[in-house]
This record gives sequence, structure tokens and C-alpha cells, in this order.
Amino acid sequence: MSVRKVTRFVPEEFELEADLLDQLSGRSGTQRYLEGEEEALLIVHEVPVPKIPERDALVFWRTASGDWRGPQGAEGLRGVSKLLDRYQAVIDGYEANIDETEEIQEVFEMIRHAGPIARSMRNLAAALEAAVRADEDHRTLIGLRDRAREVQRAAELLYSDAKLTLDFWQAESAEEHQEAAERLNVIAYRLNLMAGFFLPLVAVAGLLGMNVEIPDFLQPWFWGILLAGLTLGVAVLFLVGWEGVRKKR
Repeated sequence: MSVRKVTRFVPEEFELEADLLDQLSGRSGTQRYLEGEEEALLIVHEVPVPKIPERDALVFWRTASGDWRGPQGAEGLRGVSKLLDRYQAVIDGYEANIDETEEIQEVFEMIRHAGPIARSMRNLAAALEAAVRADEDHRTLIGLRDRAREVQRAAELLYSDAKLTLDFWQAESAEEHQEAAERLNVIAYRLNLMAGFFLPLVAVAGLLGMNVEIPDFLQPWFWGILLAGLTLGVAVLFLVGWEGVRKKR
């Protein structure tokens, strides 16, 4: 198997020197700048696609004469500038929609995409930085390096904004759930107080029976028993209510 077949991600029209070919494998790998004896390669990645871990590589070749060539035989580094335009367009699209998003799922998907974009831009900027260190007088490379840093910062800010939005929504949802739970606790507490108030009457009624005739000797005491039951209910209500107030304190 020839070396050119192994490095199939490199355009066929690139006639690379042996020293560069020895540094390549069958995969493009990370974004980086490679130097040979007289030539160099700049390997960068296309904008990440959501939910797809693989990255499409774009290869730029610096010939022995110092000229740069891009994919499809394009001259110069305009392909890198267009790549940065595509990164910026994706970031701007998310930034325009982040404040109008109403679904938490949309924000979550935005974070899942913004993270790889930020990492890819960080590595792209590092590759351009290495290229600038190798050719400090190349003004085009310097400009691309500086612009890549700006896009990297925008990508990191997008990820941070989306993460803060998601955290805010989660905190807001948790607060709403807490308020609902507190309202339910208040309702349950009041129902328990009512149950405690009527508990003595229910107990007396169960003791004397509801479907039998009250004995003659107890009939004169009917209202007294009813009043005693109500009194006990008030006492239970007071004790339970006071205990609840004491615990809150």
C-alpha cells in the first residue's frame, strides 16, 4: 500500500516531501501545524456537526517556495478565512436565538454543540499560533491567528451563556417546585388541624354509637358530652398548632 493511499485525507494534487509524509497516518488526527525539511502542512477541522464525533479535515500545504495552497488546489489561505466565517456564522446564529429560546431542550442541544465548537476553535487557534511562530513575518497568518482567537472567545462566551441560561432555568424550576411543596404542606397542616379538632367528637360518637338509642340516664348529659368533645377538640387544636409554631421557630 502506497503512502498516498494511507494519507487519503490529503488532496492528491499535494506532492508532499517524504519528511512530511512520514509524520502522517491514515487519520487526520488533531488540528496541528507540521513542518518538514522545506515544506509544511496546516491541518484544521471543519465546523463540528451536532451529535457526530468525527471531524472533516481541511489541509493547507506550504510549498518549498513558501506559497500556500488549499483544498481543490486553491492558492493562499483564503480557505482558512472562509472556515472562520463558517464558525462565526454558527456562533452568531446561536447567540441571536439564545434569549428567545423557550424550551429547555433547545438550550441543552445548544450547549452540546457549543462545547465542541469552542474546543475545535481553541485547537484551530493553537495550530495557527504554531504556524505564526514558524513564519513570524507572514501577515496573513498573523491576521488569521488573531481572528481565530476572537472567534474562539466568542465560542467560549456562547457556551458560558448557554450554560448560565440552563442553570438559571433549573434554579427557577426548583424554586417553583419548592413553593408548590410549601403550599401543599400548609394545606396538609390545616387539614390535620381540622382532623384534630373533630377527633374527640368522632371518638365520643363512636363510643356511644350513632345508630342506637341513647340510654335514658345519658340523655340529660348529651349537651355536656358535646361541649366536652368540642373543648377537647379546641385543646387538641391548640396543642398541635402551638407545636407547629414552636418547630417553625
